[in-house]
Amino acid sequence: MITDSLWEFCTAGKIKFGDGAVEEAGGEAKRLGGSRILVITDRGVAKAGLADKIKSSLEKENLEVNVFDDVQPDPPLQVYSDCLTYARQHENDLVVGLGGGSSMDVAKVTAALLTQGGEPLDYVAKPTGEGLPVRKGLPNIAVPTTSGTGSEVSPVAVITLPEKELKVGISNNYIRPDVALVDPLMTVTVPPLVTASTGMDALAHAIEAYTTRRYDCRLRPERPEDRPVYTGGNILTDSIATTSIRLIATYLRRAVNNGYDLESRRGMSLASLCAGIAFTNAGLTAVHAMSMGIGAKYHMAHGVTNALLLPYVMEYNAPSNFERFAKVAELMGENVESLSAREAAMKSVSAVRALAQDIDIPQHLSGFGAKAEEIPALAEASMKLERLIVCNPRKITTEDLQEIFRRAL
Repeated sequence: MITDSLWEFCTAGKIKFGDGAVEEAGGEAKRLGGSRILVITDRGVAKAGLADKIKSSLEKENLEVNVFDDVQPDPPLQVYSDCLTYARQHENDLVVGLGGGSSMDVAKVTAALLTQGGEPLDYVAKPTGEGLPVRKGLPNIAVPTTSGTGSEVSPVAVITLPEKELKVGISNNYIRPDVALVDPLMTVTVPPLVTASTGMDALAHAIEAYTTRRYDCRLRPERPEDRPVYTGGNILTDSIATTSIRLIATYLRRAVNNGYDLESRRGMSLASLCAGIAFTNAGLTAVHAMSMGIGAKYHMAHGVTNALLLPYVMEYNAPSNFERFAKVAELMGENVESLSAREAAMKSVSAVRALAQDIDIPQHLSGFGAKAEEIPALAEASMKLERLIVCNPRKITTEDLQEIFRRAL
């Protein structure tokens, strides 16, 4: 059978990919009815001259442009509030998110709240569902300058609450960008460390999407309050996710070692885009549930956190479907022809570890200050993220999470 369940598929309203895609910003903004454009970015991207490329395209269409460049990595709530205040003062009618996932996330939330009011935390997803409903906001164009988060096609924005050492998210299809302009030339100045961490973030997205539990909440009669949202992979997300895994295995090492290798930058831009499309439809696993808390607590880059945890969670999950994990190994260049299903599956774990080591990704949480006595609390916090845990392909308990954390320590 092609599919054994009802499934749905969503992504950005329009995707333009390729060298020079950023030059389409003005035409797309005009098509969407924009006249006063807010470009949301960070100072590093602005200093690199990338914001000027967007401004040039927009101004060629005689559009007024304002730039908010105060986005920080893992943006705290205050950044979202400051950006909303700035946008309201300038009466902007279209938003462009330019940068990594942080800038695109702030842009998506700003576009939504400018039309419907309220504060970001009003719309934060609860452990088992969404916060207040989000309606369609201002038109929103996303332009990634890294290859990893997939935020240009995702319905999610992450907010850091530093005082609680916690990350929370808004998750709603209405905040998916109307247009994603994916231009590999915008990524060539990204430094090796960021290229490595964002690339491994994309790999986590792709592998999690390909191995996620096939899940239909209509089959949970004990939870009648659940909406009929269908998560878990399908034939389409499988195809997209496997393309991403193969591209990352081929190009990530090259992109880290030579950022001006345009073939590798194109490969990684496409891999990130594909991974973003796949995971936002198929769901994620315990990797991201575990990552959400520890990233804020230990001030780790999101991609580094996911990269560090990924092989440990894969090792735990592999018995749920040896064949799928064996396919991951094959996509990553491993020879699995003469191996048993278990042996082939475990090759995927060693392949991910080898890639991470080759691009200098840390291998242990202890290097970031994590301590054994903190593990029970970390596991409890991870278990509360049911919207992620429920898609893990192998049944997982708090005790299982503790053991995975111990191995990663």
